[in-house]
Order: sequence, then C-alpha cells, then structure tokens
Amino acid sequence: MGTLYAGTSGWTYASWKPDFYPAKLASAKFLSYYATRLNTVEVNYTFRAFPTEKLLTKWVAESPSGFKFAVKANQRITHIKRLRDAAQITADFLNALRPLRDADKLGPVLFQLPPYIKFDSALLQDFLGGLPRNFPAAFEFRHESWFTEDAYKLLREANAALCEAESEKLETPEVQTANFAYLRLRKEEYSAAEMAKLKKRIQGLLEKGDAYLYFKHEDTPEGALNAERLLKSFHP
Repeated sequence: MGTLYAGTSGWTYASWKPDFYPAKLASAKFLSYYATRLNTVEVNYTFRAFPTEKLLTKWVAESPSGFKFAVKANQRITHIKRLRDAAQITADFLNALRPLRDADKLGPVLFQLPPYIKFDSALLQDFLGGLPRNFPAAFEFRHESWFTEDAYKLLREANAALCEAESEKLETPEVQTANFAYLRLRKEEYSAAEMAKLKKRIQGLLEKGDAYLYFKHEDTPEGALNAERLLKSFHP
C-alpha cells in the first residue's frame, strides 16, 4: 500500500486566515505551520526561476521528515525549449533541486506543457531518455493528441506519470503509467459526493503505489481543508 500525499498548489495565501492559518500567524511562518497539517505542497515558483540552495535549505528546515515538495519544471524547459534540445538545462534544473533530494523531501517534478504543443513521439522519447531515473517525473499534457497509447507506452517505459489534471477545456484520462500517481484538482468546490468518489479513486491508486494530489485554492482555504480531510480519512 502506497502513501497518500495531499496538499495544495502553493501555501503563501493570507486569505486562508483564520480557517486554516491562525489569524495572527506571520507569513514567514506559513510553511512551517502548513507542514504540521499537510504532508506535501506543489511549488509553482520554480516555473519562473531556478531555486537557490539557500531557499531550498530554508524550506527543508521548515518542514518535518516525510514532507514532500512537488516541483513544477522551469518554463525554459517546457515553454521556451518545449522539451527540444533541453538535456543540459533540464540537468541544471534538477541539480538545483539537490537540497530537497538530499533531505529526502523531493516529490515528483511536474513537466507542464503548453496547450499548443501536440503529441510528438520522437520528442517525448528523446526527452524521457535524458531524464535520470532517480527523479520521479510527471507530465501534464494540455492537448488531447497526447492521450494515446503510444504516449502511455513511452511514459510507462520511463516510469513517468501521466498527470491527471482537471480542466474546463480538457479531460485527462484516468490512466496510470508509473508506480505513483499525480492528480491536480482544480475545481473551486467539491460536493460530498465528489469527495467520496475521489476517496474511492485514491484507494485504488494507493494499491499500486504512492499518490500525490494537489488542490488549487488561492482565495479560500477550502483546498487545504479538503486535503486535510482526505489525509485524516486515510490516516485517522
């Protein structure tokens, strides 16, 4: 049975006070408090900039053992290079994540492709071939042409996960291609029935390995609270 890692996309939201963060909690203490209630977070900052060793060392110090940081790959890899001839910059980016990896706090690296990039078997095979196997990778494809058995086969061979991302424009198939699962939950709110369905889905995923899931809520604490409810339902 795998481990459920449930959290949100980011943590720096004062709007989560007072229902998640205490009303008087300083923003500098948000991460250390967040990590007392949830066991993972998805980092979007790395999409815009390479993280410094100082910053990652600080995050390591502010989170407990077993906490995982999922990291969005830098835009220079996915949106500027578009995975093409990107071996060196990808290696540099992964090397920058070593403080997290050395502390055993690095979760999957998420490669989120632009919606205008269509399936390219040779491109995906070449990029996957250049990834080190000890860095778990997940791929969020935002063009429907990627949802094909040819793409799934390449992902499975590399033990890379197909990210199941909710979107108003595109529905990602529930296909598992790695020994872990990666879900991005984007709705503003979830009904009790939807949460029950999600829990059942997670139960199936955990039979195959770890599951990482991230709610997206900047304006309200609902995503963080939903993640906490799921964690408590699996680990009372």
